[in-house]
Amino acid sequence: MEERGSMHPLSDAELVGRLILAAALGFLIGLEREFRGQAAGERTHALVALGAAAFALLSARAFPGGDTARVAAGVVTGLGFLGAGMILKREGERVEGLTTAAGLWAVGSIGLAIGAGMYLLGTVTAALVGLILAAESVLRLDERFERRRAGREERDS
Repeated sequence: MEERGSMHPLSDAELVGRLILAAALGFLIGLEREFRGQAAGERTHALVALGAAAFALLSARAFPGGDTARVAAGVVTGLGFLGAGMILKREGERVEGLTTAAGLWAVGSIGLAIGAGMYLLGTVTAALVGLILAAESVLRLDERFERRRAGREERDS
């Protein structure tokens, strides 16, 4: 999580810009979750990305020469616990919240990347996460899978 161009001190404007970019990317990803009626929406995703970026910046600036990988590991672990809270087992074998949990985990990586000054990594990751989440709606996979399941149930009856 070393700051890009760490030979030069990070300006306050770039620090604020990183935080805003991380929060904005998390917010955009969270919009998809909100539109699908998931528990963790735009605010949760924006806060996760913002928090991860802030931890990356804090680690690099407050502890120069320190082991910034520890902070990244702590963020990843913390998000694992947050994600675990999103996962619920319902009726028999049905599990819900896995995609939201994975999304929060991915948004944390986006925040860490932006906070570390790795803008390309963070924005490409955000774009890919957005595409993956939107693919189900765009391709109408839910409907296709439901029709396939219904067809199997009729044949099995």
